[in-house]
Amino acid sequence: MSDQTTTQTTATDAAPIVADPAAPIGPGVRKADPILVADGVMRQFGGNVAVDVEHVEIPRGKITALIGPNGAGKTTFFNLLTGFDRPNAGTWTFDGSDLAGVPSYKVARRGMVRTFQLTKSLGLLSVLENMRLGATKQLGERFLPSLMPFLWSKREAEITEKAMELLARFKLDTKAPDYAASLSGGQRKLLEMARALMSDPTLVMLDEPMAGVNPALTQSLLGHILGLKENGMTVLFVEHDMHMVQTIADWVIVMAEGKVVAEGYPREVMSDQAVIDAYLGAHHDTDLGTLTGQLAIAEDVGVSDELIEQIEEELEEEDQEAGK
Repeated sequence: MSDQTTTQTTATDAAPIVADPAAPIGPGVRKADPILVADGVMRQFGGNVAVDVEHVEIPRGKITALIGPNGAGKTTFFNLLTGFDRPNAGTWTFDGSDLAGVPSYKVARRGMVRTFQLTKSLGLLSVLENMRLGATKQLGERFLPSLMPFLWSKREAEITEKAMELLARFKLDTKAPDYAASLSGGQRKLLEMARALMSDPTLVMLDEPMAGVNPALTQSLLGHILGLKENGMTVLFVEHDMHMVQTIADWVIVMAEGKVVAEGYPREVMSDQAVIDAYLGAHHDTDLGTLTGQLAIAEDVGVSDELIEQIEEELEEEDQEAGK
C-alpha cells in the first residue's frame, strides 16, 4: 500500500487512526495515538527467525486485527509482548512504559492482558473460582494475612460481586458453581475473556477467539469484543476468519514469515498485493485494480455479505456507466 493514501476513519469512531492522513499507509505507519509501540523485535529458534518486526504501533481505543498464514509469527509476537517469551532483540512500550524484560504477571498488572488460542481455564475449579483468580490486589493470597480473614474478607466479597456481574454479562452466571471442565469450547472462550476483565485492563489481546467456537456462540463473541471497545478498551486480536476481521476490525496488520508486510483499513488491506501474495495466495493473477478482481477475492476469503454487496453495487454502476 505504499503508493496509496487515505483519510478513511471507522464507522463507529471519527477519530483518525494514522498520525498523518496524507502520508502513504504501509508497514510501520505512525499512529495518531498509539497505546503499544514495538521496535526491532526479533525472536529466533535456532536458525529460524520466527519474528522480525521492525516497527509497529497499535492505535488506542480501536480494534486491531493481526492476520497472516500459519507460521507467520503472530502468536510468538503475542508471547513476546506479554512476557511469556523473551526476544533476541527489540524494545516495546505500553502506554509509554517500557515492557521489555517485564514478566507476564507484571505486564498484566500494568493493564495489558491476553487470552490464549487453547483456553487456560482450571478445569477442577468452579467457574466462579476461575474468575476470582483474575482479580488483583488479593491480600488473602499471602500466607500471614490469609490467617486473618478480617483483613481480606471485604475484598473477597467485592471480587465475588464483580465476578458475578461479569459472568452475567457473558451469560455464564448460571454456570458459576459448575466445574470449568464442564463448559463447552465456546463457553470456555467466554470464561477466559470474562476472567481477563477482572483486572480492569486497558489493552486486551485475544489469540484466535473464534477458534473451535460453535457457530451459535460466534455472534455473541463478536458482540462482546465490540463491547470491550465501547467500554474504552483497546483490542488486538489474532484471527484467520476474514468475515470476523471485516465485521469488527478498525485496523488490520498482516504478518508473513515473521515480518509485518502490510497494514491499513480492512478493505484496503484485502486488496493489497503483499497480502494476496503472503496470505491469500490463490489470486496471484487477479487484477486487484478492478472491482471484478476485488469481488473474486472477497467471495473467496469469506468477508461480510455487506462488503460483497457494496462491491457488487459499485461494479453494477461501473457497467451501467460503460453501457452509456
